[in-house]
Amino acid sequence: MDLALLRTFVTVHRAGSFTRAAALLGLSQPAVTSQIRTLERQLGRPLFLRQARGVTPTSIGDELAHKAAPHLDALVEIAETGLDDESAVRTLHLAGPPEFIAERALPALAELSGDDGQGFGLRASFGNAEEVLEGLAAGHHDLAISTARPRGALLTATPLCDEEHVLVAAPQWDERIDAGEVCRKRASALENLPVVEVHESLPLVSRYWASVFDSRPAASGIVIVPDLRAVLACTVAGAGLAVLPRYLCAAALERGDVVTLYEPAVPPLRTYVLVVRTGTLAMPHVARAHDWLLGAAGDWC
Repeated sequence: MDLALLRTFVTVHRAGSFTRAAALLGLSQPAVTSQIRTLERQLGRPLFLRQARGVTPTSIGDELAHKAAPHLDALVEIAETGLDDESAVRTLHLAGPPEFIAERALPALAELSGDDGQGFGLRASFGNAEEVLEGLAAGHHDLAISTARPRGALLTATPLCDEEHVLVAAPQWDERIDAGEVCRKRASALENLPVVEVHESLPLVSRYWASVFDSRPAASGIVIVPDLRAVLACTVAGAGLAVLPRYLCAAALERGDVVTLYEPAVPPLRTYVLVVRTGTLAMPHVARAHDWLLGAAGDWC
């Protein structure tokens, strides 16, 4: 059986789409369709059910993928290991939220990339969870950090770390609220404070309010900026309250630039996952970065 046909088949099985598989393989969609039809003729059985949006594997298709994929991944690992030893430095394309990439991932990976000439080049892209997962699935990135878990077999996610969310404001705002009311979990004590957020929908504030106060925030955003570092800067300047990851505002809290408005017994958490295309951990530079980030994350919690 032709290994090229099997590679195309496994890619289609993971991608759930001839079009997406073609992009990952660097082939045209008709070429992928032709290869799958050739394999189906050789086996005498259908491997996929064609649907309006993508394809679904048949039971025979699932069985073949289960048997073939580990061996194809092992062949890729052998080939990539040899290439890694003989060629120039490989480049790792990383994507994720700008603050986390800048403050956590890049410093960790920059240390690894310059490790005695055995590292790799780095290219980083920023985006929200949907954007980075779509880019990873399309082959634009090698590794993604996301707060959303991917669906389907094309992408594989591993828990990376949790971040604690903190309700903060500049000190002058703390003087304007009834601390006792807040301690009694009455969000109404915070209704007159303007909000600084990353989006008009107030995703972080809304999640905090739902988790801690079992309600929805009444205020609208006074400053909306799609970068939590800018949210922190505006909060320090006195623009209003914000919900921020503790790691991002820890130094500002220590200096007294911002204060916590409420400390719940169980703080809200958000989980980050490390995501790759299934099978690409066979590539040494992707596997090294993946393992290194998982190790570094132990110091982030």
